[in-house]
Amino acid sequence: MQNLSNVLLIGNGTLPGAALLERLARQATFILAADGGADKARAAGIQPDLVIGDLDSLASAPEQVLRVPRQDNTDLEKALDWLIAHRAGRVCIVGSVGGRWDFSIGNFLSVYSYLPALDIYFAGDGWKIYPLVQGTQKAVRPGARVSLIPFTACTRVNLSGTQYPLTNAQLALGHTGRTLSNCAQQAQITVQFESGFMLLYIED
Repeated sequence: MQNLSNVLLIGNGTLPGAALLERLARQATFILAADGGADKARAAGIQPDLVIGDLDSLASAPEQVLRVPRQDNTDLEKALDWLIAHRAGRVCIVGSVGGRWDFSIGNFLSVYSYLPALDIYFAGDGWKIYPLVQGTQKAVRPGARVSLIPFTACTRVNLSGTQYPLTNAQLALGHTGRTLSNCAQQAQITVQFESGFMLLYIED
């Protein structure tokens, strides 16, 4: 039986360095690759448990492949659809950025509809990004850079544990002057808000 409590999802973008990738793979209970992400995973010495996508960018097909030929969503979305159908828990996405900027930005936006069902975050060398539709608490390194990036209007935003806290702030799309390059002052930060969609960036 598949254990999908802690999934590492590998995309076809730029992968993190070997140390981080190996650590995330060791921690994962299941490794899923989105199409060409499988080639990059295997080149880094990581063997996915399953490869999913339309397979248009996969150089060599491994044994465990699920082809989804539809073209109205991305390979990352195909992978997330499969994870929801199989009731996965936490999902760490790597290889989501690099190469084409349209795909990189689209990947951050595309997870929005999956957030009620999956605990998703993105990881790279020196950073994590958490897409949020509700409040959260995260462990941080004191002194680490922390940013909030609203992708919609976000209402009644509270941020604590940082050098510049927020109290009942209204964050408008495109107005990030108060929310970029903050600094963690404690070992934990708390974000609370009433409505909206934002990205929480934490320097690792």
